[in-house]
Amino acid sequence: MKKAHVIGISGVAMSATAKLLQDKGWEVTGSDDACYPPASDYVDKLNIKMHKGYKPENIPEGVELIVIGRNAQLDPAINTEVQEALKLEKEGKVKIQSYPQAIRELSDDMSRVVVAGSYGKSTVTSLLSYILVHASKEPGYFIGAYPDDLEYTSALGKGEVFIMEGDEYPTAHGDDRAKFLHYEPSTILLTSVDHDHVNVYPTYEDYKKPFIELLQDLPNDGLLVACTDNAGVNEIGHNTNARVVTYGVYNDATWTAQNINYGEVTTFELRKDDIVIANLETHLLGKHNVQNIVGASALLLERELVTPEELADAIKSFSGVKRRLNRITNKDAVPAYEGFGTSYEKARSAIEAIKLHYSNKNMLILFEPHTFSWRNRDALHWYDDVFREASAVLVFHPAEQGAGTHKQLSQAEIVERINDSGVQAIAVNNEKEVHKQLKDLINPNSVLLILSSGNLDGALDDLPQWLNGLQH
Repeated sequence: MKKAHVIGISGVAMSATAKLLQDKGWEVTGSDDACYPPASDYVDKLNIKMHKGYKPENIPEGVELIVIGRNAQLDPAINTEVQEALKLEKEGKVKIQSYPQAIRELSDDMSRVVVAGSYGKSTVTSLLSYILVHASKEPGYFIGAYPDDLEYTSALGKGEVFIMEGDEYPTAHGDDRAKFLHYEPSTILLTSVDHDHVNVYPTYEDYKKPFIELLQDLPNDGLLVACTDNAGVNEIGHNTNARVVTYGVYNDATWTAQNINYGEVTTFELRKDDIVIANLETHLLGKHNVQNIVGASALLLERELVTPEELADAIKSFSGVKRRLNRITNKDAVPAYEGFGTSYEKARSAIEAIKLHYSNKNMLILFEPHTFSWRNRDALHWYDDVFREASAVLVFHPAEQGAGTHKQLSQAEIVERINDSGVQAIAVNNEKEVHKQLKDLINPNSVLLILSSGNLDGALDDLPQWLNGLQH
């Protein structure tokens, strides 16, 4: 059995890559510095030996492949384990790959479908994968999040199709290409193009370039499924010679949702060129999730991968993705949802979904500026209106990792900017302060939205249980 070692294995994408290597027959080990649930639970589930902390001796004897992540702590200038890996590569003893390179190689004999965009890609990739699994098509898939309805975040599968979430962030230290540019797909679903990752792409023009390159590389006999609700997609969508099919909820498109009835179960008609193809129902919240379903449906039906009946049957049982507007409290407690507001547009879509379904409740938001985008001074203007529907925002202290590599905002600056926008903002720095403020603010007319890609220094782990026991 060949041996592979994954440095930075607790990242969602890295552990998903490790699972694909296992499916291919590799024996996998890994290392990471900080690993907490659900990532640590997932690595345990894969039965992978994981070393805590980065050390040269973590690399096992006889290893043939080392996959190295893009985390700031994996910079070769500061990470001794990475330095050892590079030394072994130079001596011709191992092969080093980034995870996009590894996935590209593992899926080489399949037709690759890439879901790309500034937001929505984890949900759409999960939905596509789940529908095909539900219909017994045995697809390969790779998801950069934890889907509720699939046992694993990735699988090689036994079908001809490999569904993959395509990330525009740089590939690795020493490889600044966007991750999705390694994949060479035959089909692309493009959800959105809105300026994000300002620490890497300072201007919108910079941000658009990798998306344009992705579309230009699509083969002439390929397919682009494009969301015409998004201005950025409309702006760059012409950069391909492949066949283009459009979808949307807000604007005219080839594939649309009509007669939408929002509720605990949302129903709508899926139409192509205004002809009803299927009647669909979903438990997912918000108009943006109806949009996601329309896009996934368009791709699968255009490629004739499922029937309309198989599509409808799967969608009604699809629960969603962890941290993508999943409810974390029971029916007797205050409604509380966890979102993944890593950018302005992602936060806005989550807030709008909660407002749509809980229009008569006061929205409290617990927000952690965890990503570089939220804690970069160039994005300070996002705080002028992003929380406009909220009655109050609890602002956790910004993450410190990589703070010296960009124009880091302070918690005080963020709180001041939100208060200046007319929305009450309160600084919180630990679990005790979070509980105190929530206890003071929550009442029977409240709904709580948590926006973070971190875990509030561990406070998030026990928050659902605490909220379920809160008397108000």
